[in-house]
Amino acid sequence: MTYREVYESGVNTLKENDCKEAVLDARLLLEYICGTNRNDLLVHGDREVPSEAVKQYREYICRRAGGEPVQYITGEQDFMGLTFKTHESTLIPRQDTECLAEEVMMHLHDGMRILDMCSGSGCILLSLLKYSNDCIGVGAELQPQAVALARENAENLGIEAVFIESDLFGRVEGKFDIIVSNPPYIESAVIDTLDREVREHEPMSALDGGADGLDFYRKITEEAKGYLSRGGKIFYEIGYNQAEDVSELLRRSGYIDIVVKKDLAGLDRVVYATYLED
Repeated sequence: MTYREVYESGVNTLKENDCKEAVLDARLLLEYICGTNRNDLLVHGDREVPSEAVKQYREYICRRAGGEPVQYITGEQDFMGLTFKTHESTLIPRQDTECLAEEVMMHLHDGMRILDMCSGSGCILLSLLKYSNDCIGVGAELQPQAVALARENAENLGIEAVFIESDLFGRVEGKFDIIVSNPPYIESAVIDTLDREVREHEPMSALDGGADGLDFYRKITEEAKGYLSRGGKIFYEIGYNQAEDVSELLRRSGYIDIVVKKDLAGLDRVVYATYLED
């Protein structure tokens, strides 16, 4: 089969299974297997694809048609210009979260200490360390598989960071200039309405934020005060409808200068605030 024929067969299969991004996903999977790029479809669409590659492609298309995300099939995802390994033990790094990382970078200075709470794959912390100088980074994560993946990502990217298995601040030590977190924030009742690939494949522990979606914000906001340096800042990713509630939690806990930032879609995405020690 030619490159174009293989690709078109993948698109058709995904469309038959109601994949929203059938055209894109079919192309990405073929490029991953063949080590090609988007230009190959236009320039070399008539070249033959080895039978083993066709077989592997069909297997991958079958997995995608069954709802498995492309990023778990390929085992990688780009974030902030870096490539991260992915695994079903962690959320897939998303473009929306780049808004959080970019906002932190606006306030990041050389030599700062950063704590990434609920660090998952490590994409936020490792991106911040990559694009700063002499900062010290610690990632705290409950799931051991996620901790192992974050450490692997750090090693692959050549970035020095410490990732610890910790139930929130349970094993965290020291003070930090910045605490950043993309915690679970989906309301429990909403989980069943999420897209199939999310609810069936991404870890519930990284999604479910309790009845109102605010459980982790409450815990982190209060406990973080014991780990922030004077004038330190806390940064959260939030759901589109949570800015007011999270801001109020911060205000009641004594934080000041509370700011809400929108993402590229114009939705509230980041809340950050400053804490001054008593």
